[in-house]
Amino acid sequence: MARIARSEGRHLFGTDPAGYDSGRPGHPEAVYEVLVGRCGLRPGTSTLEVGPGTGQATRRLLELGASPLVALEPNEDLADHLVATFGGDIELVRATVEDAELEPESFDLAAAASSFHWVDENVGLARIDRTLRRDGWIALWWTLFGDGDAPDAFVRATSPLLAGLESSPTKGEPGRPRHARDVAARVAALERAGFVDVEHELFRWEASWDTAGIRALYGSFSPVLRLDELRRNALLDEIAAIAERDFDGRVERTLSTLLYTARQPG
Repeated sequence: MARIARSEGRHLFGTDPAGYDSGRPGHPEAVYEVLVGRCGLRPGTSTLEVGPGTGQATRRLLELGASPLVALEPNEDLADHLVATFGGDIELVRATVEDAELEPESFDLAAAASSFHWVDENVGLARIDRTLRRDGWIALWWTLFGDGDAPDAFVRATSPLLAGLESSPTKGEPGRPRHARDVAARVAALERAGFVDVEHELFRWEASWDTAGIRALYGSFSPVLRLDELRRNALLDEIAAIAERDFDGRVERTLSTLLYTARQPG
């Protein structure tokens, strides 16, 4: 199956920031508990966020004390949305982590929530390694819509509608687990970049959507976003019809959030 290029994927998500925000469920509080307890996030923690999107994780990082918070967002529409949402609470840089000009050893924490699969992993980790202070932490996490590789009832009902669409990098490399679930590859990449004390966790949690919400969720997926408007709306209408007809207008799903943390050597 064809794969969506990173250069294209980075610019797909700004077409409807409000729709993205309403459909995506965010991330479990357990992630932020690790950032506080292990990675030292507290008031005054200098933080770099890679690919904040609509700012779902940004908001929680700020609440927990990230300051200053520098957000790297190359999508102009999403960048405008972040400025409108957070104003001067963040320092917005309209660039990718590969291209941004970052001062060496200037951050205590680097975070990326469901975004790092759009980054050239080796280049991005090397850039972050240089910009973290000694003993600084990196935290990468992804929230996946499902519990493992076994499809849930809603996936089984809607998969025929998505057959043949190009896949995003979240699918992973051929013959390997999904990107976030490929523990060996993610750990090896962090260690190759020079990080130590690499750890990973899996958090399972529940979320539910009404019909409009599940339509918004599927409308936020990159393979759907890249369709022309007519085909995209027709597909989303069919997904909404399945939710309404076969799931009584309420879709309950188990989600999996995979978190990787590592430390810059002292």
